[in-house]
Amino acid sequence: MTETIIEPDLPIIDPHHHLWDLRPMMPMFPEPRHRFIETLVDVAYYGFDHLHADVTSGHNVIGTVFMECGAFYNPAYGDALKPVGEVEYVNGVAAQSSSGLYGPLRACAGIVGHADLTQGSAAGGVLDALLAASPNRFKGIRHQGAWDADPEVLGPPFHAPPKLYRDAKFREGFAELGKRGMSFDAWVLEPQLSDVIDLARAFPDTRICLDHCGTPLGMASYTGKLHERFDTWRHGIKELSACENVMVKLGGLAMQNCAMPEEGPAAGCGSEHLAGLWRPYIETCIDAFGTRRAMFESNYPVDRWGATYPVLWNTFKRLTINASAEEKAALFAGNAARFYRVEEVLA
Repeated sequence: MTETIIEPDLPIIDPHHHLWDLRPMMPMFPEPRHRFIETLVDVAYYGFDHLHADVTSGHNVIGTVFMECGAFYNPAYGDALKPVGEVEYVNGVAAQSSSGLYGPLRACAGIVGHADLTQGSAAGGVLDALLAASPNRFKGIRHQGAWDADPEVLGPPFHAPPKLYRDAKFREGFAELGKRGMSFDAWVLEPQLSDVIDLARAFPDTRICLDHCGTPLGMASYTGKLHERFDTWRHGIKELSACENVMVKLGGLAMQNCAMPEEGPAAGCGSEHLAGLWRPYIETCIDAFGTRRAMFESNYPVDRWGATYPVLWNTFKRLTINASAEEKAALFAGNAARFYRVEEVLA
């Protein structure tokens, strides 16, 4: 799907993308593969060249933030510290991008890594090691908590323990983030929004970003239930927005889990069609959080399931066609720069 780029000069900081090489991990995903895993396998390798091609495909992406995805761990560091390998790798990609050899793009200007917070206070040492691996770019962590009683929603490799964010040991580790001024990205599924609400209330001084609009579900046992569950999702979003320490990422809706669209990958849907599907979710989030606590994201290459990179951002621009220039500057770049402390990208 090719489209004329809407507002091609609007500066964008993409605050959520991955880099990975799943090819050596293929034996971990035996046939028949779960449908969500198939969407990842479809882009088994996504490196700097692929990212660069996407972000320079028409929109004015000036910088990005890398989001942890369990890639390039270094087992030589031991189980607790092996995520340091991911931050080391991404810091190298960021250095490659900032060399100027590939244009003005500041890829991976911010890095969000992973630490197992269920280690309790011992997670503090891991956070320090992650920061040491990239002192100028490491900003915080994501410890995903996505879980559902239906194993078909995500597939076994991606299920976190139920109610992870309410676990006492997890919260002991979570407290280490606040001591260091680090941020936390929360990925849960729509039925779990109350877990993020409870966490945000317990730690009002720690900055939290809810990923993917809270991940509405439209597949497996949730097939055909997006409309039925919309009010439940909306109530959770509004309740969470009352926590001033929380921001929301506007995106992730092109994931296979959301079924918006139902077919993929890169189903060929245009931005007008996608805008119609996503409008109730995007507008609800912006109404709840305001234009100062929301940021658009690509979630690439996962969202390649439903949209090419140019179409994805065209969709977001269609959804904000009536926003002011100031509001667009915040939603597309300014809020991401502030939350992830990469203001230098805007300079």
